[in-house]
Amino acid sequence: MSTEEAAMELAPHIRRIGNDIIAVHLIVTDEGITVVDAGLAGHRKDLANELDAMGRSLDDVKGVILTHGDSDHVGFAERLRREAGVPVYVHEADAARAKGAKPPKTARQHMHVAPTIGFFWYSLRKGGLRTTALTEVVAMRGGEILPLPGAPRIIELPGHSPGSIAVHVPLARAVFVGDALTTRHVLTGEVAPQPAPFTDDPDAAARSLDAIADLDVDWVIPGHGAPWHGSPRALVDAIRTRS
Repeated sequence: MSTEEAAMELAPHIRRIGNDIIAVHLIVTDEGITVVDAGLAGHRKDLANELDAMGRSLDDVKGVILTHGDSDHVGFAERLRREAGVPVYVHEADAARAKGAKPPKTARQHMHVAPTIGFFWYSLRKGGLRTTALTEVVAMRGGEILPLPGAPRIIELPGHSPGSIAVHVPLARAVFVGDALTTRHVLTGEVAPQPAPFTDDPDAAARSLDAIADLDVDWVIPGHGAPWHGSPRALVDAIRTRS
């Protein structure tokens, strides 16, 4: 797994900007582009560079979907909304969080010095202190198929936050899971399928994984860590085996 900055095509219709510390994903179709999570403020420039590399423009971006309302996923969303009128979708239970409400304190986090410093240094370097909270969102619920490129379907995964979701895109044979799980712990550096840190309700988050386990997809894509290429059931089982 790499923490180097790199834009890449993961598979047809899926591109990633950022790295294994914090990533932003694009669902790319002929009709336009859907952004899944908006990372940090500094990823806005990376988005522009990736659009240029694809021969696309900001006009092709039809919407941003937030897998939850934490600041390292809100990133450049408000700027994109103001500059280009791009709608930002967030689950109704996380709308206040995306608009700047503070999340509850979580249990003491296990961490190692070097990866933790790396995470916070990367966040600072990419404008983590410059995140602008959203002022307007399009609220959504589980089960909705959004009117965006890729016809993304919303799956509720409460636990990391009340409005944590997965974004299922059959066209790309992928599901984007935000912080419902991780494959690289940003505070310990451990590379393995595991629960994500800073989770509001770990027990609820663990139960929520049932909602993605039997999806017919080839990719499970978290917001932190490398994408999982394989069975969602195998990924969920790997997380539960270590618990």
